[in-house]
Amino acid sequence: MKKNKEPLRMCIVCRQMKPKIELIRIVKTPDEIIVNANKVNGRGMYVCKDSKCIESCCKKKLINKTLSCPVEDSVYDLLKESANNAK
Repeated sequence: MKKNKEPLRMCIVCRQMKPKIELIRIVKTPDEIIVNANKVNGRGMYVCKDSKCIESCCKKKLINKTLSCPVEDSVYDLLKESANNAK
């Protein structure tokens, strides 16, 4: 029986390729920015569930840099919450 390949995505913080299931997805839609969004169309990026990556992302405001637009602090709070819930 043939195994399906697991999709790999790159973390915006550590720049490592990891299986998609091990990452938190952040999506920018025309209206808002959604954390941990599944099957939502828009500009997407991924962050490891590792606490070091999340802290670094929040400290360096990497979502702002990746999207090239201002991002509210509430998005970073949601990122921290979703990381705690994923553990």
